Amino acid sequence: MNQMLDFGTPPNPTCKNTATFPSEIFELPNHESIFIFQCFAHTQTAISFPKNKISISSLQQLSLRENSALIGSIPPQISSLKSLQILTLSQNMLTGLIPVELFSLNSLLHLDLSYNRLTGTIPVQISSLRSLLGLDLSYNKLTGTIPAPIGQLLVLQKLDFSSNSLTGSIPDSFQLLNSLIFLALSNNKLHGRFPRGLAGLQNLQYFIMDDNPMFIPLPLEFGHLRKLQELRLANSGYSGTIPPIYSQLMNLSALSLQNSQLTGKIPTAFSNLSHIYHLNLSRNFLGGVVPFNSSFLKTLGRNLDLSSNPGLCLSPSEAFGVNVGIDVCGSNKTASSIRPLKNSESPFQFPKTLILTSFWVFLALHHILFSV
Repeated sequence: MNQMLDFGTPPNPTCKNTATFPSEIFELPNHESIFIFQCFAHTQTAISFPKNKISISSLQQLSLRENSALIGSIPPQISSLKSLQILTLSQNMLTGLIPVELFSLNSLLHLDLSYNRLTGTIPVQISSLRSLLGLDLSYNKLTGTIPAPIGQLLVLQKLDFSSNSLTGSIPDSFQLLNSLIFLALSNNKLHGRFPRGLAGLQNLQYFIMDDNPMFIPLPLEFGHLRKLQELRLANSGYSGTIPPIYSQLMNLSALSLQNSQLTGKIPTAFSNLSHIYHLNLSRNFLGGVVPFNSSFLKTLGRNLDLSSNPGLCLSPSEAFGVNVGIDVCGSNKTASSIRPLKNSESPFQFPKTLILTSFWVFLALHHILFSV
């Protein structure tokens, strides 16, 4: 009979303050899933394996999450769990390098090592995980460049390398990741051009790459990603004008381009983005009359921020009852009623766990419903 161990999540058993990692769990036969959540919080402990032969060959899911006292490195012995499909070691205090042995787990579908203190580079051997659907290495201390062979993960749907110290540019091999739905590379040190063939990622719905020193014009290719729902490129020094083709992203609900060096006018057709809910173009050098009517302005309300664009102004006929942080054309008065959100209230500061939890639920349901 298939069995599951689940500790720390009510109504399942909780853990004592003195609890340490039980290596014996890897000797239990017939277990397909092990969940240990918020269990090791007081006594420091490390992931360990028994010295004897591991008999839990049936294990498909290992999830060790939010254990603030779980320290040490990821043991290479995890590679002996040959049936493993889901490995989640997120929100712990793990350190050291990502062991290359991990990438011999050919059945792995989801790998989540986020919110730890892992160091070193992303191993090129990661390209061996050809069945991988979800990969999350975010919020660690990883350095170096993104390995080009990652383009061999042809069924990958979610990739998150955000909040590390990665350098260089995005490899051209990314154009091969045609299954990508969610791509997050924010808060790194990436720069330079985007991959050739970026427009080929026709399944991409979320592209999150703010807080990188890009200092290039906004790519026209983004305008061809017609399934995009969220595009976040803030705080990255983009220059030039906003490409009018972005107004053809009819599924777009959130666009974040604030705090860069953008010039020119706001594309007139932006008002046709019927699904847009958050729009932040603040702290740039945009000019001219805002091309939005009062209905569009009021619909977005506080989720629209055009402030700190010295050359931008609002038509007097559209200014009543709205405030997007800019002056009315021909006056030095700022329209008032609805104030833009402060940075601390920004609609783009969505909790990462909320965005990614929703995405993981989507992937899990997709796998359950459509896998053979």
